[in-house]
Amino acid sequence: MKKTLEIKVKANSGRSEIIEKDGRIIVYVKSVAENNKANLEVLKLFSKKHKNARILKGLKSSKKLLSVEI
Repeated sequence: MKKTLEIKVKANSGRSEIIEKDGRIIVYVKSVAENNKANLEVLKLFSKKHKNARILKGLKSSKKLLSVEI
């Protein structure tokens, strides 16, 4: 079953984790937002718990639309 998530990415952070706060998903990644590094780290974090994680929208934005299988 596929699910679409709206996330906010905080790149160049001191940690790598996914937090749900006030019904919003915030993803902290250590990678910088250059050369797709932060996007790859976001996908790596979501792939630990979900299959086939991919970014549908927002490749160059901090707000992203993510598709995951649950």
